[in-house]
Amino acid sequence: MAASPPPNPAGGDPGGGEEPVSLEDLYHINVVPSELFLKFRKEAQGFRLGLNLEFYNFQGNEFEAKLVLKPMAPDRRWKFVYEPIHGDIRVLSKKIPITKYLNLQVGVGHNYHLNAIGWKWKLSTCLGGDGVSQIRNKTSIGLFPGFDLRIGWKAEYILPEIHGSVGTGEPIFNMSYGRLHASIDRVEAILTHES
Repeated sequence: MAASPPPNPAGGDPGGGEEPVSLEDLYHINVVPSELFLKFRKEAQGFRLGLNLEFYNFQGNEFEAKLVLKPMAPDRRWKFVYEPIHGDIRVLSKKIPITKYLNLQVGVGHNYHLNAIGWKWKLSTCLGGDGVSQIRNKTSIGLFPGFDLRIGWKAEYILPEIHGSVGTGEPIFNMSYGRLHASIDRVEAILTHES
């Protein structure tokens, strides 16, 4: 399917008020993920040890490996992450809810290639966009015990709207059809071994 034109943040048609040529002009759905993760997990004595193999940008064959250790308790407050390729060791807090849709995560780390210590913070939300509404989410599917698929997806949309005016030279009745751009960004295959 050919790429659709980017959504118009104003909510109108990009063609200057003309009706869309076809239904394909109103939506674009990309089902080829840009990231593929293979996660191997071992659970024992209240902790989960994981090995993550992360593949990005299939044209460039970018690869990253992570070793992750975290407690399995529902109120877990931290996780330990080691990235041998980049030489990073980090301890990260869990995502701390600030509001219903806004989370804060902080961490401290050491890079032994650069011999540097520092800290990071990140504000994240499932909503966002500049003039375009956006939803980002992850959906988990348990295929059988010990094997799960987690799919990270994103949808950017402009809702349809009906508008009009009187005495301004614009139509009395007009409709913007809206737009939908959806994509699968990440697929994670998770293998878990419980003791």
